[in-house]
Amino acid sequence: MNTLATTLGVTPMQWVGAALFAVALLHTFSTRFFERLAHQRPAHAGIWHLLGEVEVVFGFWAMVLVLVMMLALGREATTDYIDSRNYTEPMFVFAIMVIAGSRAVLDTVRDAVAAISRYVPLAGAMGFYFVALAFVPLLGSFITEPAAMTLAAMMLRDRVFSARGVSQRLKYATLGVLFVNVSIGGTLTSFAAPPVLMVAAKWNWDIWYMLTHFGWKAALAVLANALVTALVFRRELVRLPRNGDDKRERVPPVATMLHMVLLGGVVAFAHHPPVFMALLLFFLGIATAYPKWQDRLILREGLLVAFFLAGLVVLGGQQQWWLEPLLRNMDADTVFFGATVLTAVTDNAALTYLGSLVDGLGEEFRQALVAGAVTGGGLTVIANAPNPAGFAILRGSFEDEAIHPLGLLVAALPPTLTAVLAFRVL
Repeated sequence: MNTLATTLGVTPMQWVGAALFAVALLHTFSTRFFERLAHQRPAHAGIWHLLGEVEVVFGFWAMVLVLVMMLALGREATTDYIDSRNYTEPMFVFAIMVIAGSRAVLDTVRDAVAAISRYVPLAGAMGFYFVALAFVPLLGSFITEPAAMTLAAMMLRDRVFSARGVSQRLKYATLGVLFVNVSIGGTLTSFAAPPVLMVAAKWNWDIWYMLTHFGWKAALAVLANALVTALVFRRELVRLPRNGDDKRERVPPVATMLHMVLLGGVVAFAHHPPVFMALLLFFLGIATAYPKWQDRLILREGLLVAFFLAGLVVLGGQQQWWLEPLLRNMDADTVFFGATVLTAVTDNAALTYLGSLVDGLGEEFRQALVAGAVTGGGLTVIANAPNPAGFAILRGSFEDEAIHPLGLLVAALPPTLTAVLAFRVL
């Protein structure tokens, strides 16, 4: 192994990191196997249930990588590597999920969706469904994609996924469209989508640039995906009530305003963990002081998602040796499709970040790289940072409380194709 590593200029630890990354990918497709083991071997059901949690997968194998590094390289080299990783995104996603999932914020967005859906000439819950899959993902360009994913997933869970008689086919199709629409819907601005955020400052892409080169195309694709899916499943959706039945006590306007200010503060200071974590702690204090204004906070889901993303950060740091040369060998005509495919097996923000490290890229190549990265952002749970948030919120509505990765991949292919047409044909 040392001879091979020396020949290719790759260290043995990079080979180990790539191997564990591949094992983690296979693990994400095997969660149902572990759930079956939990039922077959009840004496150790706890560990099998744990390994059956998709959100645990990358964190678990990142811990294995750290253990191997400890044994092979020693404590100092291992801790130096861990300290060199940037964990801002996992912390930010946790903070934004918890606050965006609060009753006050959710009710505000739900009221906006209901108001817009009144003007949509579609029967039953089709209007709500269309607006939830179109308006909220596009809203992600301003409140960030993780917040949009959290809000859309919770609204769809309460109004559609939890309804009696809703088919698994509709649930998977909705999940696929939601993931794709959130991934491309954040491209109207330069700060909301993680893969755009990684390159916008270095490549001098401002909001006007994003809107004229990506945003309007993404908006058309988002609207088309939402409308087509609503029409395909109209027979199921028309049976659902047009308006939701919400009899909970309304949060006072002053408290709602405070929640929105805290949410805006977290978005504004997304790159400053001490600030947004302080805002989160203040929010938790308010929630504890006034529990009647809150439903159950999604702390567990947020922590699982943060653990997933942190594991991806640790494992992903060992993949640059093969991803960067792969990008360098692509031209502008192939990078779009190459990025779309590669995004399915690695976080799209990591992919665009590696692209930003390559000097001398033409503008056409840069646009194709980012467009491909966001286009493939709905194909797997690891393709886009907000996906684990939607996964954690919605999986309880599926059979055996598990979302099959292959089912997600198949469901995401049609809306992904729409995004391909929008970015490559228009």
